[in-house]
Amino acid sequence: MSGRPTVLSVSRWSLRARLIIGMLALLAVMGLVIGVVSVVALQGFLMHRLDQQVVAASARSVGFYNNEPGSGRRGPDDGDADNGHGGIPPFLFNAIGQGAGTIGAQVQSGTVEAALVRNDGGIAKLSDVATDRLSTIPADGRPHTRDMGSGLDEYRIVATKAPDGTTVITGLSLSDALDTVYRLAAVITLVTLVGLVLAALLGLAVVRLALRPLRRVTATARRVTQLPLDRGEVALAVRVPEQDTDPRTEVGQVGAALNRLLDHVGAALTARQASETRVRHFVADASHELRTPLAAIRGYAELTRPRRNELPPDVTHALERVESESVRMTGLVEDLLLLARLDSGRPLDRGPVDLTQVLVDAVSDAHAAGPDHRWSLDLPDDPVTVSGDPARLHQVVANLLANARTHTPPGTRVVVRLTTERDYAVLTVADDGPGIPSDLLPDVFERFARGDGSRSRAAGSTGLGLAIVAAVVEAHGGSVGVSSVPGATAFSVRLPIERAGGILESSNTLSRS
Repeated sequence: MSGRPTVLSVSRWSLRARLIIGMLALLAVMGLVIGVVSVVALQGFLMHRLDQQVVAASARSVGFYNNEPGSGRRGPDDGDADNGHGGIPPFLFNAIGQGAGTIGAQVQSGTVEAALVRNDGGIAKLSDVATDRLSTIPADGRPHTRDMGSGLDEYRIVATKAPDGTTVITGLSLSDALDTVYRLAAVITLVTLVGLVLAALLGLAVVRLALRPLRRVTATARRVTQLPLDRGEVALAVRVPEQDTDPRTEVGQVGAALNRLLDHVGAALTARQASETRVRHFVADASHELRTPLAAIRGYAELTRPRRNELPPDVTHALERVESESVRMTGLVEDLLLLARLDSGRPLDRGPVDLTQVLVDAVSDAHAAGPDHRWSLDLPDDPVTVSGDPARLHQVVANLLANARTHTPPGTRVVVRLTTERDYAVLTVADDGPGIPSDLLPDVFERFARGDGSRSRAAGSTGLGLAIVAAVVEAHGGSVGVSSVPGATAFSVRLPIERAGGILESSNTLSRS
């Protein structure tokens, strides 16, 4: 079995549940202890009183048997009268004070000669089973407990020897004492259960009230988690209320610690934002300043084209390399400048853009740039219009097609498909090339991300094409995703469709081929 906690594991219980269950457990234990002690104490008290009563009853029976003064016996022949009980002498119950339910017997020479029980209807003979059990009682004058059977339940019985050697047995029923004990146990159990229910309800209310400050602290932390802290300028103004930062309370200590943590995070975010702003300004300024010298270098290199045949071969090759690298450097500078502008939040031009026409133009350009690839275009019957910057959206499609052309071998099939899902246009560029390495896939839209040899960089990729795609799509309120396995790579772009009355928004679930 795994070591993961189950639903019944205490570690998965909420603090409220732990407090309530712990309180109820303590109350239950206290109720159990009080109940057991009360029942045991009452049972001991009742047994002691019953023993006193049975000893007194035994003394009265022996005194009556011995014809002692005050015992109630009037003559020596009273015990021999039949009295309608088949020769069984009832003298054992003629002593003053013997009540209903009393057992009486006499034993001579180890034989029980008379065994009677007084009930509400008079005197009755005990059963043979009860008689046999009476014969086992030692004549030590101390109470003993016996189950008499035949509906008589348990008795406390005393056997005492008379002066003539006869054993006189007297017993009183335990039923009244046991009934009292059982009734007390039932009452304690019922009261305990009712008390536990009331304690659970009241405890739940008290715990909810006591944990209210902790819920406010949790709400503060939850609001912080909903803030976009990964980019842009962050105003981390959320703090735990002052009433929940009292260091004298546990919750206050947590609230104060959270506020200190938020202060630290806020300071770090401010420093990060300042650093990013400086970097963006530097990149934007550097890119802007590099455009002029790069244009000059490219222009001077192009001026030498008519006379390159007159120059030595090595000089001609050097000039060609200067021209090609200046072109590549110009593209890199333009890409960096665009990313810097997007990062700074500079608004894009907005207007209706027919994605169908954009794809037709981009795929036509891709045919010319990559004649060795097989290009396919799958468009819906009706035009799909989005709101955005036409030039930037064209750049998104061009970069995706250039990425497929650059990183796949000749003969690769590239399918460009445009569909609609609810209120979104879904643009998919899929190819059957070697795929993206699994370790690169999570970072494929990062800046300067490059693949390995399976996606060659022979065409001079700068590693910024897909980063520009992600930045432009995000600036248009869309999302971009990728899925890749060997033989099937698909980039998907979702953009809100322009409707009458504005752009409708929906979930940003990525479409995968």
